[in-house]
Amino acid sequence: MAKFGKRTAAVREKIDRNKLYSIAEAVSFVKEAANAKFDETVEVALNLGVDPRHADQMVRGVVNLPNGTGRDVRVAVFAKNEKADEAKAAGADIVGAEDLMEAVQSGKIDFDRCIATPDMMPVVGRLGKVLGPRNLMPNPKTGTVTPDVAAAVKAAKGGAVEFRVEKAGIIQAGVGKASFDAAKIEENFKALVDAVMKAKPAGAKGTYLQRVAISSTMGPGIKVDPSSVLDV
Repeated sequence: MAKFGKRTAAVREKIDRNKLYSIAEAVSFVKEAANAKFDETVEVALNLGVDPRHADQMVRGVVNLPNGTGRDVRVAVFAKNEKADEAKAAGADIVGAEDLMEAVQSGKIDFDRCIATPDMMPVVGRLGKVLGPRNLMPNPKTGTVTPDVAAAVKAAKGGAVEFRVEKAGIIQAGVGKASFDAAKIEENFKALVDAVMKAKPAGAKGTYLQRVAISSTMGPGIKVDPSSVLDV
């Protein structure tokens, strides 16, 4: 059985597992329970009324969190010539073409986000089996296949978060760090939910946003009233 510090245990005792909390109450609990020796990530789980096995019920996209993610994102860019120069100037950590493809094929994947210019996709496409399972494959729908690599790099560095629904109809994403002010976590949280709502697929039936929960990396999950994070 996991052991918790006295403070974390006390917070867990306060939480009613059957209650739906407002976003403000939930964020307060998350911050109070985050007592690890590192700055815990605040994570959100959204249960959607979709079956992603059907193409018309797939949900994916990207959201620019207004207050950033609080983490250093390493960005790799597949580009050549002046586009490679633009990527480097924008702050990309790794820039390359066939050489970068070979590095990735050999198992060297020391980046968190992958961007490519459209002309590089025939090269990047050969890495589908490597990058796909890691959710690193560039895609036009998430703005990671683009001729404007500088803007894409800056977005990735500044707080852009990709989201994609999993088989069980769940989207999970980080919305900041436990050290963030509560208001900034709430703002990021709402930005994520708003982006997911706007990405509602045509094939979704019934209630789209079914359940919402928030937690820190090591903390308990707290159920959130969906209406408190929707802009209504």
